[in-house]
Amino acid sequence: MTSIKEQAAISRLLSFLQDWDNAGKVARSHILNNFIETNQGKTAPELEQEFSQGASLFLVRLTTWLRLTYMTGSRLDKLLRSIGIFLSAVSSNRYLIEFLEVGGALTLLEILALKEIEEEDKKESIKLLQVISNSGRKYKELICESYGVRSIAEFLAKSKSEETQEEVQVLLESLIHSNPKYRNQVYRGLIALLPCASPKAQQLSLQTLRTAQSIIGTTHPGIVDCVLKVLRTVHPEVQYEAIELIKDLVNYDVCPALLKGLVALLIPSFKETSKQQSQIVSDSSVLQLSTHLPWFLQQAAAAKAIRILARGNTSLAEEMLHLRVVHSLMAAMGNMDHSNSQREASLTLELFPVVEEHVRRSMGEELYKLFRGNAEDLYRRIDSTQADILAANEVNVTKELHLSGLSDSTMSSYFGHCNQGQVAYITHFQREAVGEKEQQSLQGKPGSPGCVAGKPGRRKEPGPSSG
Repeated sequence: MTSIKEQAAISRLLSFLQDWDNAGKVARSHILNNFIETNQGKTAPELEQEFSQGASLFLVRLTTWLRLTYMTGSRLDKLLRSIGIFLSAVSSNRYLIEFLEVGGALTLLEILALKEIEEEDKKESIKLLQVISNSGRKYKELICESYGVRSIAEFLAKSKSEETQEEVQVLLESLIHSNPKYRNQVYRGLIALLPCASPKAQQLSLQTLRTAQSIIGTTHPGIVDCVLKVLRTVHPEVQYEAIELIKDLVNYDVCPALLKGLVALLIPSFKETSKQQSQIVSDSSVLQLSTHLPWFLQQAAAAKAIRILARGNTSLAEEMLHLRVVHSLMAAMGNMDHSNSQREASLTLELFPVVEEHVRRSMGEELYKLFRGNAEDLYRRIDSTQADILAANEVNVTKELHLSGLSDSTMSSYFGHCNQGQVAYITHFQREAVGEKEQQSLQGKPGSPGCVAGKPGRRKEPGPSSG
């Protein structure tokens, strides 16, 4: 027989459940407020003690009410937080199973797609999905099997709240770890997010892709094109993450395609905008520049990415020389419609002093001296004729590279000197400029300004020479 104390506790539970069953929306909201304040952070045994071993009876009521009301547009935040108290409680595996058995995971995913539901409610839904995902591999698989990756990715792209988007990133990273069956599905979903219109979603997707790439170990063929297109962004934080991902991707089998794509971007193709331009009656240069701006931004970002890669790995630098990167960089330096492209290309060309004579002959002495004096500021000092010379250059060092059999050790002698694993990149251009400055100083003449030496970078193991 139960004791008087136990009977009193059961009576209180039944009374509480009856109050809930008979309550309207307002009364239930008050009940949820009290429940959240009283039980936040409790363990499963503590919840059972609070509800006289009948906590599941209240959880099933919460789950039922959620399924009945989530499509009506009613506020769900308190309800979802109350369910979260059960699911996140220590030793709450029983509650989690009970919630999932009645379709709880699918309901949470459906909430993300409904326009009528508030953003704050969707964020609470994401937090519950995090709890489910963090509970183990089989729960991650359940989310993925419920078309969860697609629903979560679409929500990330459409969400207007950066705080909510960051919660989605946490969920996606959870789904990648310890989920061998479906991690490739998450990886493909992240790649599919890259063309979306939300800069924050692009930034978070690129960050998460770096994690996914290191876990999966292989690449998807479509990742190169998607990442390169992201370089058209006007948002520096997105461009930064794209270049960071590119730095990782050169260590995988897509490296040749990636390098080839980067070099190709230095000479933009406007075929994709030709249809739009044909519909513009006005010949306004402002309209034309506005249409071409994404490709100019991509051109500048590609030059920057090439500089970062060449500075960190002489093998990559040599490979890009075979792809005619010098010709393409000089062409970008002649783009007077976008000064940042000129600046980035000039700074990058400094890292390829091994072809100095080709550059000198193509530029001419006067333009070459301007370039050698201060590459970063060159775009301010050239005229349209000099820009045309750069844009129309025909530099091609590929044949001579093959004939000379340029080795990694030769490249290293140009690109820097190894010192305890680090490489100080002081170019031949810079050394020559410093020498001239010293000579002029001895003669009592003012020297020309020298270039800023590149920062040391971590040297990667050079691959086999492609020459």
